[in-house]
Amino acid sequence: MCKLDKEMKQCKVTVFVKELSIRIRRVKGRSLHVTTTIFFGLSLAFFVMILGIFINNRARKFLSSNEFYLPQPTTFYPMSPSPSCSSSSAPSLSDWIAPKELSHSMSDEELMWRASMVPHLETFPYNRTPKVAFMFLTRGRLPLALLWEKFFKGHAGFYSIYLHNSSELNNKPLESSAFFNRRIPSKPVEWGRATMMDAERRLLANALLDFSNERFVLLSETCIPLFNFTTIYSYLINSNQSFVGSFDDPRQMGRGRYNKRMWPTILLSDWRKGNQWFEVHRRLAVEIVSDVKYYPIFENHCRPPCYMDEHYLATLVTKTHPDMNSNRSITWVDWSRGGSHPTRFVGKDVSETFLNAVRHGFNCSYNGRTTTICFLFARKFQPNTLEPLLRIAPTLLGFNP
Repeated sequence: MCKLDKEMKQCKVTVFVKELSIRIRRVKGRSLHVTTTIFFGLSLAFFVMILGIFINNRARKFLSSNEFYLPQPTTFYPMSPSPSCSSSSAPSLSDWIAPKELSHSMSDEELMWRASMVPHLETFPYNRTPKVAFMFLTRGRLPLALLWEKFFKGHAGFYSIYLHNSSELNNKPLESSAFFNRRIPSKPVEWGRATMMDAERRLLANALLDFSNERFVLLSETCIPLFNFTTIYSYLINSNQSFVGSFDDPRQMGRGRYNKRMWPTILLSDWRKGNQWFEVHRRLAVEIVSDVKYYPIFENHCRPPCYMDEHYLATLVTKTHPDMNSNRSITWVDWSRGGSHPTRFVGKDVSETFLNAVRHGFNCSYNGRTTTICFLFARKFQPNTLEPLLRIAPTLLGFNP
């Protein structure tokens, strides 16, 4: 019995010792975990403190060095430009009213949109001298350029020149020439196709970018002036109307070209025919480049034997702005020999008698009165007409020799 009690006591002691050992290990484990957490937290805090000191020192050095500069407030005032910003780099009014360079990267759609912009104020904030825009639609070089040089000489500031040529010229005009750097971004043109009318509108749109251009005349490389610059300038600037040939031609080459698919936007009664070589006032020029209603119809339904350049403008102007037009052209051509092209004139055809017959051999209306000056230009004059034209120009046309 006594032995049994002794064994039981030893057993209890053993159990107690084991439980005490387990508790001690648990306490040590928790203590180690707490100690580790505290150590990690202190280390992180120390690292953040060191990093903050480092960043603070670097920032002080940067702010005190020349690498960082805050401009003075006066730098931003327009009246006190900084030395590093020249006044020439800032856009001025002249940059908006007339492009300094004719070269640009605008598409035709972008160009028409830009050219269609019209100021709502009738007065101009600058001394505006109205100019005549001479727009040359050519297939190549200008064989009669020397005649035109004499025509323009001494009249800078009263005209602008624009050249549309689908091919780059090898022999570019001299820097002293009136034609120097006057070529606009051009595209290929096919006779009798819509590309011809595209080129005409492209010329108009580029010329409209200069707000001083008031009148716009389309010419070819075979055109010549019939009067001196002063006479032509005065005639156009003082005219109350534009000069777009437009008439109702009942023949097959007129009404016979009408396409019924144009109905109902364009009726047969609206259909007109006219001379390709036009002259228009600025207001009408803006309407032409802004047209998105009738132009696509002509593009789709006026194809050979319908020629867009003979019908589009004549029909458009008669239908939308008949009051702005005189219904006649100021560029003379000779159709008396028949055929699809007018007469071509060579050197032996040029004489004072011949030119005077064109200059004063007709009657027409100008600003409500009758005049014998009906044509200001004539075509088609071949390259070999240059010499006789230059010979008689000083006395007949009043050009300076």
